[in-house]
Order: sequence, then C-alpha cells, then structure tokens
Amino acid sequence: MNHYLRIFTQRNTAVLLLLGFASGLPLALTAGTLQAWMTVENIDLKTIGFFSLVGQAYVFKFLWSPMMDRYTPPLLGRRRGWLLLTQLALIAGIVAMGFMQPNRDLTLLAALAVVVAFCSASQDVVFDAWKTDVLPAEERGNGAAITVLGYRLAMLVSGGLALWLADRFLGWQATYWLMALLMVPGLIATLLAREPENAVAAPRSLSHAVVLPLKDFFGRNNAWLLLTLIILYKLGDAFAASLTTTFLIRGLGFPPGDVGLVNKSLGLLATIIGALYGGVLMQRLSLFRALMLFGILQGISNFAYLLLAITPPHLWSMASAVFIENLCGGMGTAAFVALLMTLCNKSFSATQFALLSALSAVGRVYVGPAAGWLVELWNWPGFYAFSVIAAIPGLLLLAACRPALESVQKTGAFLPRTRWKAHYRLVTQGFGFGCLLLAIWLLSLAISAATSWQPAHLADYLFSAGLSVTLLMVAAGVILDIFATRRDR
Repeated sequence: MNHYLRIFTQRNTAVLLLLGFASGLPLALTAGTLQAWMTVENIDLKTIGFFSLVGQAYVFKFLWSPMMDRYTPPLLGRRRGWLLLTQLALIAGIVAMGFMQPNRDLTLLAALAVVVAFCSASQDVVFDAWKTDVLPAEERGNGAAITVLGYRLAMLVSGGLALWLADRFLGWQATYWLMALLMVPGLIATLLAREPENAVAAPRSLSHAVVLPLKDFFGRNNAWLLLTLIILYKLGDAFAASLTTTFLIRGLGFPPGDVGLVNKSLGLLATIIGALYGGVLMQRLSLFRALMLFGILQGISNFAYLLLAITPPHLWSMASAVFIENLCGGMGTAAFVALLMTLCNKSFSATQFALLSALSAVGRVYVGPAAGWLVELWNWPGFYAFSVIAAIPGLLLLAACRPALESVQKTGAFLPRTRWKAHYRLVTQGFGFGCLLLAIWLLSLAISAATSWQPAHLADYLFSAGLSVTLLMVAAGVILDIFATRRDR
C-alpha cells in the first residue's frame, strides 16, 4: 500500500494540486458567484442570463491553443512561461472585477469577465499540456486524481465559500480580492514546477501548429474509434447527472436545502474520494483495464438512481445514491483524463488536449435537451434505466480500441494507418465538409441575431445537413477502423 501512496508525497503532486486549484478557482467567479452578485444588485434576469455566454471560452479554447504550442514566452519555457502569463493576467483581471459595481459598471464588468474567462481557459490549455508532457504513463492516473481534487476544492472555495464570505463578512468586492490572492499559490507552483524534460520541438509555424495536430491524430490507426470513444465513454454518466437536482426536488419531493447539502457537499466528497482511489488503483491496472472496470462501475452506479425512483423516498437512500454515483463517476474521470493524456502527441499536447477535451464535453453539454424529452416520455424510472443502457456503447467501443490502447501504453508510439488510405481521405474530407456546414449555420445564426435578416428555413437546413453529414462520416470512419483492426489481427 505504501508503494501505491508514494506518488501523493512527491513534488509533482503538490504542484499538480496547486495548479489544479488555480485552474478551478476562476470558473465560479465568472459564472455562479458573479450571477449571485448581480442578483443581489438587482440586475435584470435577461442581463444575468446573457452573462452565461462568458463560459463559451472554455468550449472554444481549442481555437487559440495552437498559439500556445507554436510560440514560447521569453521566461520559464514553453509551458511554464504561458502558465505564468495567464496567471498574472487572471490575478489582475479578478482584482479589477473587485473594483466594479454591477449596477454602475456593468459593461466594464462584462468585459473583465470575458477577459478572466479567456485567461482561465488559456491556463487550462497550458496546464493540461504541461501535465501531459511531464507525467510518465504510470503516473497519469494519480496525476488526474490530484488535479480533480485541486479543481473541485477550488470550485467549492470560489463558489459556496465565496458566497458565504460575501454575504456574512467581506462584501462582494473584498471577496473578489481575496479570490485573487488565492491565485498566488498557483503562481508559486508554476515557479517551482519543472519544465518538461526532453521537450519536443515546437511546430515551425502557426499553420503547422493548426494543421499538424489534426493530421497527426487522424493519421493514426483506429483514430475514428478513439474519437467516438472520447464522446461516448461518459455518456451514461452524463445522462444520470443531467437532471439530478430536478429529479430529487420535483421527482421525489425532497426539500431544496436537503438536496443542496447532499448533492453538492456529499457529491463533491464522493467525487474526490473516487478520483483519488481510482488514481491509486490505476498504478496496478493497465489503462484499458482501468477504463473498462471504472466504465462498468459508472454504468452500474446509475441503478442507484433507478432504485431511488421506484422506492419510497428517504434522506439516507438519497445520500447513498448520490454518494455511489459520484464515487464511481470520480473513478471514471481519473481514468478518462489519463486516456486524454495518453492520446496526445507531446509535439502538439496543448492543441490536441484542448480538442479532445472539447469533444469529451459534447455528450455532457448536449444530453440536457434529450434528457428532458426522455423523462417526459418514460418518466424517471425509465429514464434512469436508459442511462444504464447508454453506458454500453462506450464500453463496446473501448473493447474495440483495446489493441490500440495497449500498443501505445507499451511502446509510447501511435501506430500509423496503413490500409485504405483513399477511403479514409474521403471520410475525413466529408467530415470537414459537415463541420463547414455547421460553421456556416452558426454564422447565419449570429448574422440573424445581429441584423434583421431572417433566412427562411436556411438555418434549419444547414444544421440538419451539417449534423447528418458529420455523423455519417464518423460512422463510416468507425466501420473502416473496425474492419482494418480485424484485417491486422
């Protein structure tokens, strides 16, 4: 046991914990905590809702991540240099937000919130790249667990604790200044961290930093299978978590106070325990075995909510269901973050991790509308039974990806694609065309929102066509990968 716990006493562990804390701290300051401040200041609901768009920086961070692979700041190297710059900008931005008053400086506060969110997303890009570069394969599970611990603690501090301090003791402005001060340990961690040894040379140009990461990933054997695995691995977990609060309050009739205490506090504790325990277990399990074991546990844990939906409600049964689901979800998260690190080429780790993490958020972000519709159709027991079934496709894809994952873990290199290159080229071009249609759809929505131009049904056609082509090409790529894997055996 001492061998498995040794990682938690090493120098990298303290750095990962502090950098994970610095990564999670700004999130609530531009989201829930800022919304609470504006609510107290009697800002209208429409404006408060508009401020939620600030969080889009975390979704689209892959757009500027190539710059952080290509360019090296003058101090501390390519990874630590960008960390230092983003953290200094975050401290300055959070301090500046503390000088604002929502009812007086709303426009300037919005601009500062955008800057803080942008810098926070950029810090995430570099932090993910640094830990991918610096952690050897056998330590990635523990590294992911320590990162989750720091990140979750920071969200608790800048969320619940910040609200309590602002309401009872410090006021909003001083609370924001205190949060800026709490970024300093992350800054110290950056100075204490080591720049990755044997660092791979940066891309020669910005165009290379954009094109080569995509070419590198899609040129690998089983690339489409791995891409789909990233999207589907935590799909069942995402369905189960999407409407938890609504289920406990409206579906079962628990008081909101009890739900907040159990779902947030106990759920957070369970996630942290699950991530840490998962990290320890991953030291004696291969990446594939850890992903499979934790994935099965994630799916089975959704039965806890199913049982809760069909039995008389009790506080202890709610607490048990929340604890079990978050415990297994935390274990799955540790293995999943280790998977993302494994799939990154160190030459483009900032860009590839940002892209892969954005893809991993697709299921979590877009299950919400489908979840509400399924509850209306099947009620809560049927919905949670479906959430168990939704975990199965990810496990089947994981089984198909086993040779690729075991190969890269043993050799540290990705097998290049050797079969049916012309077919794969057509699939990639079709996928790019589908993405282009979706980009034009987004552009048409932006133009129609900013002007009086309302294209008749054009946006609907673009969205339907773009989504259909994209999904069709992904399915075609997966089928090609499956047949190629069978031929190689």
